[in-house]
Amino acid sequence: MPDLLIELFSEEIPARMQARARQDLRKLVTDGLVEAGLTYRSAGAFSTPRRLTLAIEGLSAESPTTREERKGPRVDAPEKALEGFLRGAGLTRDQLEARDDKKGQVWFATIVRPGRPAAEIVAEVLETAIRNFPWPKSMRWGSGNLRWVRPLHSIICLLSDEAGATVVPLEIDGIRAGDTTRGHRFMAPGAFTVTGFDDYAAKLRRARVMLDPSEREAAIRQEAANLAFARGWEIVPDDGLLAEIAGLVEWPVPLMGSIEDRFLSLPPEVLQTSMKEHQKFFSARNPKTGRIEGFVTVANIETPDQGETILHGNQRVLAARLSDAAFFWDNDLREAKAGMGAWTEGLRAVTFQSKLGSQADRVQRIAALAREIAPLVGANPDQAEEAAKIAKLDLRSAMVGEFPELQGTMGRYYALEAGKDAAVADAARDHYSPLGPSDAVPSAPVSVAVALADKLDTLTGFWAIDEKPTGSKDPFALRRAALGVIRLVLGNGARLSLCDLIGATYVEAVTQFANMDRVHILLGRTTHDEQWEGGVYRTTDPDGNLIVFERTPDEVRNLLDDAGVRFSPSEGKPLLPVNDLASDLLSFLHDRLKVFLKDQNIRHDIIDAVLSMPGNDDLVLLVNRATALSDFLKTENGTNLLQGLKRAANILSQAEEKDGVEYSFGADPKYAETDQERALFAALETAGPAIAQATASEDFPAAMSAIAALRTPIDAFFEAVQINTDNQILRRNRLNLLSQIRAAGAQIADFTRIEG
Repeated sequence: MPDLLIELFSEEIPARMQARARQDLRKLVTDGLVEAGLTYRSAGAFSTPRRLTLAIEGLSAESPTTREERKGPRVDAPEKALEGFLRGAGLTRDQLEARDDKKGQVWFATIVRPGRPAAEIVAEVLETAIRNFPWPKSMRWGSGNLRWVRPLHSIICLLSDEAGATVVPLEIDGIRAGDTTRGHRFMAPGAFTVTGFDDYAAKLRRARVMLDPSEREAAIRQEAANLAFARGWEIVPDDGLLAEIAGLVEWPVPLMGSIEDRFLSLPPEVLQTSMKEHQKFFSARNPKTGRIEGFVTVANIETPDQGETILHGNQRVLAARLSDAAFFWDNDLREAKAGMGAWTEGLRAVTFQSKLGSQADRVQRIAALAREIAPLVGANPDQAEEAAKIAKLDLRSAMVGEFPELQGTMGRYYALEAGKDAAVADAARDHYSPLGPSDAVPSAPVSVAVALADKLDTLTGFWAIDEKPTGSKDPFALRRAALGVIRLVLGNGARLSLCDLIGATYVEAVTQFANMDRVHILLGRTTHDEQWEGGVYRTTDPDGNLIVFERTPDEVRNLLDDAGVRFSPSEGKPLLPVNDLASDLLSFLHDRLKVFLKDQNIRHDIIDAVLSMPGNDDLVLLVNRATALSDFLKTENGTNLLQGLKRAANILSQAEEKDGVEYSFGADPKYAETDQERALFAALETAGPAIAQATASEDFPAAMSAIAALRTPIDAFFEAVQINTDNQILRRNRLNLLSQIRAAGAQIADFTRIEG
């Protein structure tokens, strides 16, 4: 069984595209080979800035001969039907065979496809892969039609076995496949031939090329750590930067330099971000001072002076970059110490969203909501409001204008320079968090209040203008905002009503827009004749009575006490009533909660089962209930009791549908004929109050223990008692007894929604 080596040698491939390109090359080629009937033992893909490589071991030498029988039309079918069948099968009439079928005689075709040598298949598959390669961006060059990420120079396509190596015949736009490649662009630019993957990898290394990107990453990490250790420093970890640099060099040569003393007063985040974004440097921290004092750059060449010239040039460029950063920092500090008034005014010129106003409008809403949330999370309301008002100000700073990824981080520094309390400054930094699943969740009360207000304002605002996520599209990152709300609430055990907060956010937005003269107020009961006249809103109710009111915030708030009130921006599109909007947005949060809890082995159907319970907008209460139920259902008692509860609910619902009545009261122990009935009555009499008391005190494990006591009497009841007996008095009594079982379970969850 031969091995296959493929190399696609080109100009430099962007580092960000290499990982995906390795996967795509492996998939396109291996899928194509398997589809053509070949098998293989293993496949590995590699990349450097100038090449994509695929090595396949144990490839079958040829595809097997296949035989397929295909059923055609009846013998007496129209001639055109037969001609179509022959074209599809690639046969002639004399190659068909008539056979008896249950509907009469039918034509059958036997299609034999002879096996083909691997070289022929490989050539076809590789050409298709190259011509259809899914680069994010590609280009044409010269006079050819081939598209590739950068000009493609050569192709290795080599089959090798014990007998030797053979070049697969293949030519694409004048590029003929061969067995030749090149080493490092500067240190070993000459061409050389290879006979297989092992020979290829060994000769590349001698030609100063590390083929495996993971090997380059390991070499960079180790040498950078060694250089830092020698100076008493440590490298600031950055896996993303490491992967990017490994995609920029074929022969990594780490070099260490120092940052000039005049820049050491800059915040470490500024130094790290500037060096990473502008020059792809790793930052080196002094653990004794906590400052970023050095850097590691990775060259792609070994030099006679051990990299001194390279390092000197990099330090000159770095000094220029950091001079810019120092200029931004000094200017921003002056504005911060002056109170940041210019930044506050500047936010009015920054549009958040065309239908939701400016950043200044948004800050006003977030501040009001943060003040309302603060007591619920143990924060000082004044501090929460103050933090919300300054949290977005750094968006107008020069530093964040240059490095947008530092928003929030710089806000903390500027808040401290302005003399703000540390809790307020920390909230300016933390209110964006958590940004992703690996991001830390803020725990300081003021930070939690502002972060929740920020995300709830985003969600409520976009829900109000009907800009919800659809399918895989989420241009405003609303799913991320929802997950942030969930993690903030659960991570801090915050007991709050999301519906109330959503309503408060909605009211604040409507009131604000009324102040800004951009709102059209619509009463839910209004059906016609709405109009504006001289600053007064006039409409009529269904009885024709004229309703007149001025557009003041207080009147808007009063109107919104009615759940039927709607509002819209000047575009005139009516929005959801408060209660409808809160309910719809809460459903979206519940869907995100199911995804979040999946990693904690709490199934979506268990969440569905507890959503029908009171307080489902209190996520902490909801998750506590779901967790206890999930743990209970993993026990033998839970599994068996679930079946009993579902059986009781099914029998009861069928009987209620048939009889047209609801069996929800009137079960009397005196009509019990069997010991099993009497035992169930007694068990329900004990369990019902115990479950009610436990759920009222939110002791859900105790509630599960109480309902678990029903398992044995319910099982015995169903084994011994016939529900639908001919005696109607006994039947009604037993159905009402089943309703007591249903009611006991309903205090905990809707067990009918649980699968199994």
